[in-house]
Amino acid sequence: MRNVFRPRTTGAPPRRVPSVQLLVWTALAGTLLLAHAAGEDGPPRPTAALAPPAAAPAAVRARPHRPEPRPLPASDPVRIGIPAIGVDAPLTPLELDGDGVLHAPPADAPTVAGWYADGTSPGAPGTAVVAGHVDTTLGPAVFHRLAALRPGAAIAVLREDGRTALFTVDAVELHAKDRFPDDKVYGDSDRPELRLITCGGDWSRSTGYRANTVVFATLTGTR
Repeated sequence: MRNVFRPRTTGAPPRRVPSVQLLVWTALAGTLLLAHAAGEDGPPRPTAALAPPAAAPAAVRARPHRPEPRPLPASDPVRIGIPAIGVDAPLTPLELDGDGVLHAPPADAPTVAGWYADGTSPGAPGTAVVAGHVDTTLGPAVFHRLAALRPGAAIAVLREDGRTALFTVDAVELHAKDRFPDDKVYGDSDRPELRLITCGGDWSRSTGYRANTVVFATLTGTR
């Protein structure tokens, strides 16, 4: 099992792991976004307010009892589907740059999401990470409505081996970028889990988005 990355938030010497800038996503947050420039409403927000991880409502955070399916072997994902918010998008691998920061998906392809290719494959034991833009200069992007998801929503990830990993949303949370709970989001797991991440919260021309929307999901089936 490959451990998922943990952002570097201490003064330790740099290693080949993403820094906290992965969460900040400066390249995304600093973009002049068409929706805001035109004075339109931004993307949806989760129902939970900005708060420390433990403060999320118990009803939202609790995982209902479900039979756990057999984990899948590693295989690259190629497509993600989220019917509740109309997502059916190709996936591209994302790598780290020389500073250990995860590259964002290409801004000129807003309908494409990316997955951390050196981490866990969706469906395999561990915590897999998929990231996408909320919007770009071209308008709303692949994860524009990510914060509108609710616990119980279905996520399907098609893999190169022809299998599909089926996940169920456990929680949707909004976290300020300067108080992002690294361990909670990226901590490894002995079962297959999935995190979907995009920018969210308030937006300004000077700082971009000030928070991240994070979806927590667990493998509940395969086909």
